[in-house]
Amino acid sequence: MPIETLSETPSSIPSRRVALKALASLASVTAIGSLALAGCSREDKAAAASGPAVVKKTGDKVAFKYPNNPSFDLIYLADELGYFEGTNTHPEYVGKIAAPQIIPLVGTGEIDFGSRMVPLVISAIASGADLKVVAAGGKTLQEAPHMKYFVRKDSGIRNPKDLEGKTIGFNSFGACAEFVTKKYLRQHDVDVTKINFVVIPDEQAEQTLVTGNTDLAIIHAPFSGRADNAESLVRLWSDFDLDGGLGGMAPYSAHGQFIRQHPEAVRDVVAALAKAGNWVNANTEEARKLVAKRINMDLKNVDRYAYVDDLVVTEPPIQYYIDILQSEGKLAAGKVAVKDVYTNEFNPFAQPAAKS
Repeated sequence: MPIETLSETPSSIPSRRVALKALASLASVTAIGSLALAGCSREDKAAAASGPAVVKKTGDKVAFKYPNNPSFDLIYLADELGYFEGTNTHPEYVGKIAAPQIIPLVGTGEIDFGSRMVPLVISAIASGADLKVVAAGGKTLQEAPHMKYFVRKDSGIRNPKDLEGKTIGFNSFGACAEFVTKKYLRQHDVDVTKINFVVIPDEQAEQTLVTGNTDLAIIHAPFSGRADNAESLVRLWSDFDLDGGLGGMAPYSAHGQFIRQHPEAVRDVVAALAKAGNWVNANTEEARKLVAKRINMDLKNVDRYAYVDDLVVTEPPIQYYIDILQSEGKLAAGKVAVKDVYTNEFNPFAQPAAKS
């Protein structure tokens, strides 16, 4: 089937708004270049260059910096649905930022919020970054996985052992795709040192697999739906098959300085995110239509997302990744505790007993 291509600029929702090594290196270059070009004035650029970004205000509104990426994201949906209206807070989109750079930039305050997987947040905190999870995000269901695993039909790859000596493409190291996959493969006696892992952005992963530059692609929603419909590909597993969904929570994190300086703004953001997540769960098709328009993709190829109810953070998904990071030798025992990673303090739907 023909491969769809994304438009260079995300669609107007909201209206205010091949070599594998080359692809891997371009992810970081794109992130840095996009952020540098995002400012609208010399003062913006000077502020970004001088250190953690100073929060700007438009009228009486607190502006929080957020990536403007082609993705299924609650910030964009909350904005489109009007959930920031009537609050003192609104998003300021700073351009496209490659997935591997989002948590590092939240950790330094170059952006104020970001959504990336739990192990990246844990590792950042362990290295001294100033950030914390403030809202749960996506969850894995059997009918709505966080990520799916695809191979070419003619590849001969059908079992975990078949992947030894092959190349796997995923969207970043240090996140769910790496650790959930390696854990699963080791459980099936696969020597993961015999597998070549390379970074491919989700929106390019299907085409890279179809052209034979990777042997297996791990693709997140919404782009996984396009691979499901590709005639030359077959889906082997989803992350629900691998761990029952325990590793699928994709939370929202905020920079520590922003949290301390603007607690009411954090409450506004978390409340808007929770409302948007609940809306998506209740209106899956309408949500898909909004995302299809945003990323300029045929609706039939847009995979759905599911979200944790009220976006209240629970501890098992965090402990799951602490254990994995320790077993992988990436985190010293006792270096980071679950309570260091998250807070429900700013979630109006969290019960008092659940607050950290």
